[in-house]
Amino acid sequence: MGVHAGEWLDPVPFLRGVAWRDGGRALRADPADTERLPWDTGERATLPIGVRLEFTAPRAHAVEISYRATVPGPTDALRDLAHGFALWNRSGPLSEVFTEPAPEAVLRIELPPGSGPFTIHPPETQSPLILGLRGVGGPLLPAPAAPRWVVHGDSITEGWWSTRPAHGWTAVAGRALGVDTVNLGYAGAARGELVVAEQLASLPADVLTLAFGTNCWSRVPFSAPLLYETTRAFLELVRQGHPQTPLLLVSPVLRPGAEAVPNKLGATLAELRAAMERAVRERILAGDRRLAVLPGLPLLRPEHLADGLHPNDAGHAALGAAVARSLREEGFVG
Repeated sequence: MGVHAGEWLDPVPFLRGVAWRDGGRALRADPADTERLPWDTGERATLPIGVRLEFTAPRAHAVEISYRATVPGPTDALRDLAHGFALWNRSGPLSEVFTEPAPEAVLRIELPPGSGPFTIHPPETQSPLILGLRGVGGPLLPAPAAPRWVVHGDSITEGWWSTRPAHGWTAVAGRALGVDTVNLGYAGAARGELVVAEQLASLPADVLTLAFGTNCWSRVPFSAPLLYETTRAFLELVRQGHPQTPLLLVSPVLRPGAEAVPNKLGATLAELRAAMERAVRERILAGDRRLAVLPGLPLLRPEHLADGLHPNDAGHAALGAAVARSLREEGFVG
């Protein structure tokens, strides 16, 4: 006789990577403060990037997940990739169950021996809403809480061109550090919008990382003085909510087509990167001892780039390892 599944459990205690909620849906921007956001930031914030389930499973040999999924409105380069519900443990990926968008469906994932902890990365391209989960053959328990790492950036932070959500650099670094990674990467945006800085200031965090700037070269061109002042203002607003929270700024990574090419305001990416780094170093010298900068240029090589801008899986792995190492060396994460 088979072992039946238990009662459906509220998913909220099992969800990680959640910044804000609007009803049952996880959002990546404050739903009470959307009118001040640029439209592209608001659109990307509706996608549950980095939201995942984490649990232990004493005696359970499978987990069932009830979900509702539709392909969301914003399109991106990941839309052509097939994503499933991917099961991981601390050693790496275990399995992946592929599904189709559905008004409501239940999927089953077999678990290996042992109680975990396990992580399930849902398919972000379906923007799934998790309705419930339950163990088969034993109970499910929420994984222990971990320090909360909030990361803000652009499409690179969002994970573009990684082949799976778990392969993006924030996920790579988060696993290495043992933290609860909250991904506030907004593809096409992250241009130092000060309303985002204010939202970050209001969000609970044990450690913060900022990784924006590359879209200030082309999508909305900045001069070097403008990005310098924007970086200063962004840090000041974040610090109003997080005066002592460890904060690492990662300046833009390698972008060969922009390094020495002036944008419409005459700034190369190299000059924009230098302006950001100078703004951070000056604040450190002024007394902000819980602030650090990680220069982005040496972190990736041309072969790490899938399209001349976004990292491939190897690039995401290298970037994630570098950020994790920097956070440890600064003493920001134990």
